Amino acid sequence: MPGMPIKSFLIMVFVALSLQSSWGRDPVKITIPRRTQLTPVQRLNREGVDAVRKHEYDKAGALFYKAYLYDPTDPFTLNNLGYVSELQGQLERARAFYDLASKQSSTANIDRSNAKELEGKPMRAALDDLQDLPMQVNRMNMNAMQLLSENRGFEATAMLSKALATDPQNPFTLNNLGVAHEAIGDFDNALKYYGQAAAENSPEPVVVTMNESWRGRPVSKMAAESAKRLEKRLHDMDPAEAKSVKFTMQGVSAANQNDWTQARQDFLEAYSLNPQSAFSLNNRGYVAERDGDLETAQFFYEKARKADDSGARVGLATQHFAEGRNLVTIATDSNEKVDSALEEYSRQRRRETGPIELTPRGGTEPSPEKQPTPNNPPAVSPPVPQ
Repeated sequence: MPGMPIKSFLIMVFVALSLQSSWGRDPVKITIPRRTQLTPVQRLNREGVDAVRKHEYDKAGALFYKAYLYDPTDPFTLNNLGYVSELQGQLERARAFYDLASKQSSTANIDRSNAKELEGKPMRAALDDLQDLPMQVNRMNMNAMQLLSENRGFEATAMLSKALATDPQNPFTLNNLGVAHEAIGDFDNALKYYGQAAAENSPEPVVVTMNESWRGRPVSKMAAESAKRLEKRLHDMDPAEAKSVKFTMQGVSAANQNDWTQARQDFLEAYSLNPQSAFSLNNRGYVAERDGDLETAQFFYEKARKADDSGARVGLATQHFAEGRNLVTIATDSNEKVDSALEEYSRQRRRETGPIELTPRGGTEPSPEKQPTPNNPPAVSPPVPQ
């Protein structure tokens, strides 16, 4: 799959809405106290709330921070800074501000909020929701987004599955599960979750997203468009190629979990389905090197380096330094290391006395003390674009 941009699948669609009383349905508590004459702190908070309503989140954050400089103990400002931090995915910072707001909590009533039902109620009503299940679901979605940004798609999928068990109809979790499954090459489940998110017909807008153009757009509409995009991509992709991508990604994940038996099986299956892919060829070389067959590894690394899609960038990998690099660079490095290992092995064999033995290839392997140590280059998979 030549020309695939690294991590483009992450940039296009992954979302997680800000803290809500039913995550994705009732807005978060951004508040300012009700008083007749506004102090500078109250005025800045009011303007920040108005900016949030207009989806001008950067402006809101700047206004709340100015209010904080006026009075770093104001509970309304601390709560609002926690909210903005949550939107930015800074969960620990958000938690710190929420904790400070709770400790400084006031009996003053809420003057203005992006949750209309809170206006006129004590501030405690806004803070009480910080420990409820929707907050936990929100945090799991945000943590899953972080895992995906680190190419840890299988872990993200597991975390989102737990979030879905807590709130089975949550359109944001459903959409994010679609993204996570697409990231690991599980296209069938990706389409299933995109479809379920779209079927919720949720008008709730996307707030936290790595693609600014999606902010404020309905999450169900976004999921429906993601499903159409993936369906078109699968229609244009050879079925064997799609299956090969899935096995390749599963193999990298298994290798990262030290399950070499499963990883080896997945890599060999991926190669049998798509033997022309630079990724399949590279990983077939990786299998050979792990098996101690350096000549075969050398053969496949060289083929990977010359494959048509060798210029594509690496998505998942068993070694982080490989992620984002061109596949041709990885295959070249691996080939050079194998060349060096073979040369060193040959020098060692020439220094030995006794019967001459051939360099192993496939069937018969030398004894452990004579066998060259594999370099263990990275096994890699292509990024799955959105």
